[in-house]
Amino acid sequence: MDAGKMNAENRIESFVSVGARLGCYADDPVLSEAVRLAGAENPWFTPGFLDHALKAWARVLTRKNLTEWLIPYGGRVGESNPPRTIAVVMAGNIPMVGFHDMLCVLISGNRLRAKLSSQDQRLLPVIGSLLEQVDPEWKEFISFTNGPLSDFDAVIATGSDNTSRYFDFYFGKYPHIIRKNRNSVAVLTGHETSGELADLADDVFLYFGRGCRNVSKIFLPKDYDPGNLQEAFNKYIDLYHHNKYRNNLDYQKSIYLLNNIPYYDGGFFLMTSSTVMASPVSVIHYEYYTDISSVLNVIEHEKEHLQCVVAAGKMAPGAVEPGRTQLPGLADYADGADTLIFLTEKINNH
Repeated sequence: MDAGKMNAENRIESFVSVGARLGCYADDPVLSEAVRLAGAENPWFTPGFLDHALKAWARVLTRKNLTEWLIPYGGRVGESNPPRTIAVVMAGNIPMVGFHDMLCVLISGNRLRAKLSSQDQRLLPVIGSLLEQVDPEWKEFISFTNGPLSDFDAVIATGSDNTSRYFDFYFGKYPHIIRKNRNSVAVLTGHETSGELADLADDVFLYFGRGCRNVSKIFLPKDYDPGNLQEAFNKYIDLYHHNKYRNNLDYQKSIYLLNNIPYYDGGFFLMTSSTVMASPVSVIHYEYYTDISSVLNVIEHEKEHLQCVVAAGKMAPGAVEPGRTQLPGLADYADGADTLIFLTEKINNH
């Protein structure tokens, strides 16, 4: 069967098969070796965080989830247009961060030409090989490179505010999605349960806080003691023993001490008052508020720079419940840009 002529159901079945393999990767010699090598080559990819990433995707890649995800796009998902070649410049800050773009390109019936991040060279190519095991025709639709990209019709590129300028220069003439830095924030009322605060710890510390979906800043009600978060956050106390994380912690603490910047010392994390949304690894910014409307105004003003807003009870528009930022659904697109609309409509109308 020609992969380019697969219907949506065929492509869904391929990814359902991959999801099943991811769910039991530890028993799969090919996958388990790729996971081992990914961790050996990137110290930020710890066994626990690799396990979280693979199993999170295994839970998402079900026939029900994939089918429901594609329903709003109707017959536009690869049913009527010839496949295009999509260049994807992938990030590598957390394990498999480029997988959603890979999924979108392939399930829409297009060809993937991906430039891998030097931080994540193992995981996505092995997933490509799993797809080819399901149907060998996928081989013509999946390619990875560490070198320059060429011969493509459109671009999806993820990077920093700095790299986005280069992406604009090199890829601006093509249909494109170019992503910049984003951060996530949480809003507390002081009435959160211990379970909600423990879930918030996941939003802050999963993947060492290195993802755009990780909470880097917390809005606190006036007079809230940052120490109230200590017990809940201690579920991640073992991060203190990770060498690269500890180096960041020690460095930031020395900077605050030298500059007489007040901070709360949580032992394995620091909290300091700041209006800035982004925070360094091992540091959480916080800002006090007296009126929740003022926080909502800040969030509205910063919405182009925010990926997630966490709030129990969804007090803020579009907010997610604590513990959910690193468990996105298929329709939770990075930067809020619908990748499937781009792949099924915009590139075909360009």
